[in-house]
Amino acid sequence: MPGKVNPVIVESLLMVCAQVIGNHTTITICGQWGNFELNVMMPVAAYNLLQSIELLAKASENFARQCVDGLKATERGPEMVEKGLAICTGLAPRIGYDAAAEISKEAFRTGRTIREVARERTNLTEEELDELLDPVAMTEPGLGSGVAVG
Repeated sequence: MPGKVNPVIVESLLMVCAQVIGNHTTITICGQWGNFELNVMMPVAAYNLLQSIELLAKASENFARQCVDGLKATERGPEMVEKGLAICTGLAPRIGYDAAAEISKEAFRTGRTIREVARERTNLTEEELDELLDPVAMTEPGLGSGVAVG
C-alpha cells in the first residue's frame, strides 16, 4: 500500500523482549538444577545472560535513535487526550462499564469528545466530569475516578 509505514523498529524491540524472556526462563531453570556449589548448567546460563545483555543494549540504542530521538512535546497533547476515547475509562466506576462503553462508541461514531457525549447521556455535573475525566488523576495510584488502590 503506498505510503504505508511499518513499525519495524518497535516490532524488532518486541522480538528482543520475547527472546530475553525466553533467556530468563532458561537461566531460572539453570539455577534450579544447580546442585550444591556445582552447577553444570552454568555455561548455558552465562550464554543466555550475555546474549540478553547484548540484545537489550543494541535494541535500546536502535530504538532510542530511530524512534525517540527528536520527539518533542507540543501544546496539542492535552487536546489530543481530551479527544481520545480512552478517557472514558474514568467514567466506568461511576456510571458502569456498559454505559461508559456506549458513550465511547457514540463519541467515536459522531466525532465528539467523551465529555460532550457524557454531558448529554448522564446526569453528571461539570465538576464531576472534570474529576472523572482528569487524565492526570488517572495516572496517580489511588487517585482519579474514585478507584481505590490497595
